[in-house]
Amino acid sequence: MTKAELLQAIIASLSADLSVHTAAALAAHEAATHEECIPDNKYDTTALEASYIAQGQANRAQEIRAALDSYRTLTLQEFDDENPIRLTALVDLEDEEGIVRRFFLGPQGGGMKIADGDGEIMIITPGSPLGRQLLGRVTGDEVIVGDAAASRSYTIVAVC
Repeated sequence: MTKAELLQAIIASLSADLSVHTAAALAAHEAATHEECIPDNKYDTTALEASYIAQGQANRAQEIRAALDSYRTLTLQEFDDENPIRLTALVDLEDEEGIVRRFFLGPQGGGMKIADGDGEIMIITPGSPLGRQLLGRVTGDEVIVGDAAASRSYTIVAVC
């Protein structure tokens, strides 16, 4: 998968998530304002709880909208073995067992996984522990992620 295709897949995934969360926020708002949610007494908190859910869904939809906007305006950079890793780098990391994992350093949406023909590509951000470790590194460098009790070592095998 090329980075341009990956970018389009991220935008499509975020768009789908936005639709789901927007619909959920509207449904929760409808439930919060429905006549059956009118409190019967001072201890009836059904409407209040529904309003909290509606607000949470609306907040999540706003976060997704911001992430979607950042990806729609993102300019993809090209990298080679000599360029330091920064935003929009697609990085292949090999662990100690020889397993290669792919990561895309994006502005938002960390943790999202995009299916690729060879597996999956995980989106990470510069603020994540792995993202911070990768910034400024080049092909061939090693990164160690985790704490002393549970750390893993990875070698950067490719950057594009």
